[in-house]
Amino acid sequence: MATITALLFDFGGTLDGPAHWLDRFLSSYRAAGIEISRAELDPAFEHATRMAYGATRVVAPFGMTDLVRFLVGHQFEYIRKSGPDTLRAILGDSGAAGRHRFVERVTNSFVRETSAGLAHSRDVIGALKSRFKMGIVSNFYGNLDCILAEAKLDRFFDAVVDSSRVGIFKPEAGIFEAALKKMGCAPESTAMIGDSLAKDCAPAHKLGMRTVWLRTTESQWGDDASQPDTAADITIRSIDEVAQIQW
Repeated sequence: MATITALLFDFGGTLDGPAHWLDRFLSSYRAAGIEISRAELDPAFEHATRMAYGATRVVAPFGMTDLVRFLVGHQFEYIRKSGPDTLRAILGDSGAAGRHRFVERVTNSFVRETSAGLAHSRDVIGALKSRFKMGIVSNFYGNLDCILAEAKLDRFFDAVVDSSRVGIFKPEAGIFEAALKKMGCAPESTAMIGDSLAKDCAPAHKLGMRTVWLRTTESQWGDDASQPDTAADITIRSIDEVAQIQW
């Protein structure tokens, strides 16, 4: 078995905090005083994600706060028009000024949590830099380079592959192959670390990479429910554990 000399990381839910963005938005909505269920927020979350994927030129210069504000704004518009009656009434009654305040509360809550997660990961990644080449493979919006620079994480990575920039989205093999090519690394000497079995571990495993699943409670949702645990060679509960893995 080849020695691992390179690490590829997912970004959202892996490097910026141990939870899917949908679950973190859910917590931020509730912190802002908006009672909403995961099932109710899910279609608004998906709508805003699609809007951001389709607006790469607009989003490209955004840092984290502007990106999250963009997403939350589109989530609110979806809920106001197509959400449950109770939520539509709350947002309708609040008026434009009230909705703006809600957007800011949700945005600020999400960004605070994300900033803390990125600061923690900066320490973890910094300790790995002398041992491995490192890269990121992420389904993102065209501004991942801005996000990493803002968080002072950019200097640690030899390759950053943002799906909206390359036009290839996980779990397609091409996005992983693009990262390997940028790093100049073979798949058998590379490990993929991410919070999704379906989008991170399974496709990387098929390419011959070693796979590490950052398993959180929220990882049981969605596509992962149908994925065999064999897609992951190693399962961890915290990004801190990467440094302790004996390759």
